[in-house]
Amino acid sequence: MNHPEAQAISLPHRGAEALFASNKVVRNTYMLLSMTLLFAAVTAAASVALNLPHPGIIITLVGYFGLLFLTSKFRDSGLGLASVFALTGFMGYTLGPILNNYLALPNGSQVVMMAMGGTAAIFLGLSAYVMTTRKNFSFMGGFLAVGILVAFLAGLGAIFFEMPGLSLAVSAMFVLLMSGLILYETSNIIHGGETNYIMATVTLFVSIFNLFTSLLHLLGFMNNSD
Repeated sequence: MNHPEAQAISLPHRGAEALFASNKVVRNTYMLLSMTLLFAAVTAAASVALNLPHPGIIITLVGYFGLLFLTSKFRDSGLGLASVFALTGFMGYTLGPILNNYLALPNGSQVVMMAMGGTAAIFLGLSAYVMTTRKNFSFMGGFLAVGILVAFLAGLGAIFFEMPGLSLAVSAMFVLLMSGLILYETSNIIHGGETNYIMATVTLFVSIFNLFTSLLHLLGFMNNSD
């Protein structure tokens, strides 16, 4: 026989366990995210200093999706952590040549700093909003998946067909989509939708990376227009 008193005691206990688990994922995620951002910054700085060439769109896509697959496959083991650093380090390396292109422009260093500041402000502001209000943004999942796929394909089209206008539109789309993804994933973490801190870190890192490069593109265009 089930006793109502026992059920009443177990429900708050389960709630406390769920809250502790989500707090642990949040703590581990942001700790790993900080480490991967620092590692990517170091690899990007080395790429800039050595003036390394960009690997090209094909190698970039193969490297990104290959390392992303490995990270997902080994998400529950130590190999998953190694894959995360391999992925974020590779993305940092590909960022170096892009930064060099902007740093060579008039006021290029200001453009880069503005993009970094804008990325930090957006990420911290959106994360703080979700953490404070604890609003659930899980309803955005389907929209974001479709939007990112469309923007990704449009971005490839802009590259292969050399359409700068479409490229700018894609960058603007990615600013909005990555902002939405930060809201969605942060909400997912604190509400227990994402319980693996390695995959949570990857999602947030990719959001920050794409947000930064998109802002860099838009600000660089505005700087050239001036």
